[in-house]
Amino acid sequence: MGKILIIKMGYSETLESRLSLTSNLGDVLRTTFILNYFKQEEVTWLVDLSAYPLLAGNKYIERIVKYNRAAKEFLKKDKFDLVINLEKVPEICSFLKDLKYNKLLGFDPQGGDRKLREISRDFDSKKNNRLCFQEILAGAIEKNWRGEPYILGYDPITKPIYDIGFNWTTSRKWSNKAWPQKHWKELETLLGSGYTISWQRGFSNLYEYIEWINGCRIIVSADTLGLHIALALKKRVVALFGPTVPQEIFLYNCGSFLTPEIERECIPCCQPYCQRGDPCINRIYPEQIKEKINHEFKQISCPRGV
Repeated sequence: MGKILIIKMGYSETLESRLSLTSNLGDVLRTTFILNYFKQEEVTWLVDLSAYPLLAGNKYIERIVKYNRAAKEFLKKDKFDLVINLEKVPEICSFLKDLKYNKLLGFDPQGGDRKLREISRDFDSKKNNRLCFQEILAGAIEKNWRGEPYILGYDPITKPIYDIGFNWTTSRKWSNKAWPQKHWKELETLLGSGYTISWQRGFSNLYEYIEWINGCRIIVSADTLGLHIALALKKRVVALFGPTVPQEIFLYNCGSFLTPEIERECIPCCQPYCQRGDPCINRIYPEQIKEKINHEFKQISCPRGV
């Protein structure tokens, strides 16, 4: 049994150049698919405190270490067969020099994997990329992705009680992903009494958020954490993409996606704020989503409202 250290706090999105000290929770969750390759190994995962609930209870992680000064000192005393570093923050790359390991994959002080470095640094490479996140990351850690799913540690207890969940919020960092509130309300009106609808819940508690998603049969969402949780729970999804690259998100045959009905060279811009002041995601219309919802319900054996 080998000892593996995964460093993924979410401070830097794996396929983005931006760095932050606020954890991107969706990026942490979608990285969990790599645990499928290390089920027989002793895995330690270094994570930000805010993302801890996404990993807690995961049977393929031996130790979840919350990132702080004490954690760094603790890990320095250990030795690992393999370190997988998926953070580009200078502080983390510098910390790698203090660790003892036989092999390092991902990002290192010299740049790391060529494909990861290329897509995260070069906008044209990212925009023109046709591989999903899992294919790119699996290659970077010398594995072949064959459809391995996300692995969420928390096991929700709710049963589906709503037909549709409106996962309407986005992070403050990515206001450009937000579908207009007036569109959400119009969609609710269009759907009428034919479906039971629930608006997003669990804003201050990740466990409550996961339970809410599990209580819905279909989740309508932009490219946010809620979309990744829904996929981890094998929910049907209708995903809305504007500024981000839809090809990066593999839906595991659990849904469909929509992109703006407008011709702009800047789409996708991969920017958190719209430089035009007119976000392209506004050009996805409620009528289109209603059609997708009707299609997705045909894939579900459970009748509406039951």
